[in-house]
Amino acid sequence: MARALMIQGAGSNVGKSLIVAGLARAAVRRGLRVLPFKPQNMSNNAAVTVDGGEIGRAQALQAQAAGVEPHTDMNPVLLKPETDTGAQIIVQGRRVATLRARDYAAMKPALMTPVLESFSRLKDRADLVLVEGAGSPAEVNLRQADIANMGFARRADVPVMLVGDIDRGGVIAQLVGTKTVIDPDDAAMIRGFVINKFRGDPSLFDDGYRLIEKQTGWRGFGVLPYFARANELPAEDALGLGESRRSGKCKIAFLALSRIANFDDLDPLKLEPEVDLVMVRPGEAIPGDCRLVVVPGSKSTRGDLAFLRVQGWDIDLLAHHRRGGHVLGLCGGYQMLGHNVADPEGIEGASGETSGLGLLNVTTVMTPQKTLTRVTASHAATKQPIDAYEIHIGHTEGSDCVRPFAMLNGVPEGAVSADGRIHGSYLHGVFASDAFRKAFLAQLDIPAADQSYRTKVESALDALAGHIEAHLDVDGLFALAR
Repeated sequence: MARALMIQGAGSNVGKSLIVAGLARAAVRRGLRVLPFKPQNMSNNAAVTVDGGEIGRAQALQAQAAGVEPHTDMNPVLLKPETDTGAQIIVQGRRVATLRARDYAAMKPALMTPVLESFSRLKDRADLVLVEGAGSPAEVNLRQADIANMGFARRADVPVMLVGDIDRGGVIAQLVGTKTVIDPDDAAMIRGFVINKFRGDPSLFDDGYRLIEKQTGWRGFGVLPYFARANELPAEDALGLGESRRSGKCKIAFLALSRIANFDDLDPLKLEPEVDLVMVRPGEAIPGDCRLVVVPGSKSTRGDLAFLRVQGWDIDLLAHHRRGGHVLGLCGGYQMLGHNVADPEGIEGASGETSGLGLLNVTTVMTPQKTLTRVTASHAATKQPIDAYEIHIGHTEGSDCVRPFAMLNGVPEGAVSADGRIHGSYLHGVFASDAFRKAFLAQLDIPAADQSYRTKVESALDALAGHIEAHLDVDGLFALAR
């Protein structure tokens, strides 16, 4: 039976996911079989697992760091927001409901059972399970039905290490305040803390570090400097893509939709030296000098069509096309490029139909069945192989499908316009295939580097593990696990 250690944060986005990934790679270097686990995640950036379900993309990266295939047990509860107040509920890789927040709160206590089942199965397969919390245990208003932080830690008897983010300021208050507001029995589960994202001379924080130890009674396990290569790893949040622009000569823009989903499609592009990957945020115009506009996936296709029009991006896309530019729609973005999106059963919201952008001669009907599969395809135009995954609802057809984007087991997939400049596909992760990425960019007169995307990610994971080993007491952290 494996030992386990839980990494919780004093707030959201403090760096828990990357710390778990780095610790996983460090554990592998020690000859341990390590598996990642996150009881509950909220993200529209999902990965398809080896057992045909879906989990948060961050847990898939952690699985890669651990040298194993991602599995649904690694993230048994995944919430995929569709509106400001409702989300699709994924349990052990399968959609079970779409609920408003209040209804999910009522359902949550029952989800502890599958959470503990998945955790138990992982423990049977590993030497060490690294558990990632969600948000912060200081959200005491959510404690009663909690399955993500202290609720899980207490039920599973897993010790906790707390991460504070000094880059956002107020890290002393983050950590000391957490100890102050949480239940004393919850606080007893926390065995130490780490300061993350430090910039400058760490010795300047010595007094603050000692103050936290004194005020909390928790042991400090180190101060972790900001990891400069974090941008080489898949972004957990779409904002991470927009914050890591390169000074490439050739501009590719993507639209920051309100329910953007599976934006890991763009991660390989941000590492291309000749590509300037631009996030077009709400209220901004699509740059007039970009060669390609990517309309990414969406958790709410019709909702994001309305959002897109409010920004004026429909007009910008037509102008971009008239100037000779290319457009690539992926999954929900592909559906938006057609003439019409119908949702007669109200699967993604209120039932009805919405006019699409009309850039592809296709129409889409939403259907209850969800496609979740890993695939190997061939790009129709360049014949280059593509390793990808599908994660979507809906069926798309129309006259432009006679010019497929790809061939999938001999069957046409996606659509391309008659002028060859509008492309649509349900395939996710296509740009991670090096030969295809190079060939596709060549069609846009964008030179691609002769580099392996997976090798760059592996190199960054190794560097992350080395970074953590150099600055934290990793052996001490692993000794906490039980």
